Amino acid sequence: MNRDQKGPLINLNLTIDNLAQAVFIVNRHAKTAPNPKLLYKLKQETLKKLIDEGKAKKVGLHFSENPRNSQQQSDVLVECGRYTFHMPPTKTDFLNLPHFGKLDERVRNPKATLSLNSAKALLQLYTGISDLEQMPPKNKKSKTYQKPIFKKLGERYS
Repeated sequence: MNRDQKGPLINLNLTIDNLAQAVFIVNRHAKTAPNPKLLYKLKQETLKKLIDEGKAKKVGLHFSENPRNSQQQSDVLVECGRYTFHMPPTKTDFLNLPHFGKLDERVRNPKATLSLNSAKALLQLYTGISDLEQMPPKNKKSKTYQKPIFKKLGERYS
């Protein structure tokens, strides 16, 4: 059973299709997660490893839908099984890959039926990254509530 005891982990086979489906699930959840660093790191490292092993390939470059500080930013389009993903480019990607321009909204990934816990477990097994390696969230010193002190009229606060 998984950590949440909701059911057994399914399909923990390290096939290209299962890994691509797991990356899809992790990526979808990372977009709305309160602390997505681990999820994006899992996606990034899995895609790098799949590319290094020849199980995925970089196809080209797309303009990013949501550029950060600049007017334009490009992302690498990676094809893995029946799925496609975007990841940040390297300098050599700009020299070696064709640029496709704007992202085609009609191209969609197939539906995935894997749970987030199963997807994370599969990618952690494949990459060797664990939850413990995740950097703790920034330590914000939370101010403890302090009761207000009321002084009588004319008394000074010290």
